[in-house]
Amino acid sequence: MSRFRRLVAGLLVVCIAGMGIPLRAQAGIVTTHSIAASAERDKVARMLERADVRAQLEAYGVKPADVRARVNALSDQEVAKLAGQIDSLPAGGDGLIGALVFIFLVLLVTDLLGLTKVFPFTRPVR
Repeated sequence: MSRFRRLVAGLLVVCIAGMGIPLRAQAGIVTTHSIAASAERDKVARMLERADVRAQLEAYGVKPADVRARVNALSDQEVAKLAGQIDSLPAGGDGLIGALVFIFLVLLVTDLLGLTKVFPFTRPVR
């Protein structure tokens, strides 16, 4: 039994000694631009999660997982432009179709550039 106690005591000494070692921490400056870009990206993602938008994209043959991946792959400028278009849309009006066409074109261009493979009818340029 004394062997077991020595083992436990040794482990406790090592654990307590390890608690005194300071851990390394990193901090960075969060800019207003990065917060705004994150908010705009969330706005676009919320719009694409709506049932009517999802149904229309599925009618075009686009899977929701592919749309999420594409939105995450957009640059901050593209997200800002898309979020601006969402803000200018009339409630339930024809602007929704314009946004869907814009998303379709973004998906089509990235397919043609060979970055993704969403549409079976496209062949990459590369």
